[in-house]
Amino acid sequence: MQELLPIAEKIGALLKARSETIVIAESSTGGLISSALLSVPGASAYFLGGEIIYTLKARRLLIDLPEDAFKGMRASTEEYVRLIAGSVRTRFGASWCIAESGATGPTGNRYGDAAGHSSIAVAGASARSLTIETASADRVANMRAFAAGALNLLAQCMG
Repeated sequence: MQELLPIAEKIGALLKARSETIVIAESSTGGLISSALLSVPGASAYFLGGEIIYTLKARRLLIDLPEDAFKGMRASTEEYVRLIAGSVRTRFGASWCIAESGATGPTGNRYGDAAGHSSIAVAGASARSLTIETASADRVANMRAFAAGALNLLAQCMG
């Protein structure tokens, strides 16, 4: 967590200075993205909420999209996280959203991705997505790498 704080502080300062807000929809990071952003004093000025969408049941209950919106796509892809990021951002009325889905390890996920795979999307004034492949089965290290990747992607989008 400690290595995430400098980028979270930078993002928090930008969000506050711009009077912008953020919401998080994360999966394999298990709340690390939200925790990093919430660790910044004054986070209540910009952090609207977060969801940990770790299972299909959680997605069905927490994401306000019909099942057919996901037709032909699978979790842990850039297409999937872009859809989630846009939907959650709109639902919360936030300036920004980070969505993440992946396989932390020590084994891959049920969608066929190896451990160390994560897809991340940012939706906002600028939108981008990326896929991270660490080639590692170290669960905790992957969670940290995915959270850092998500925060760095947001920082890039914010300029």
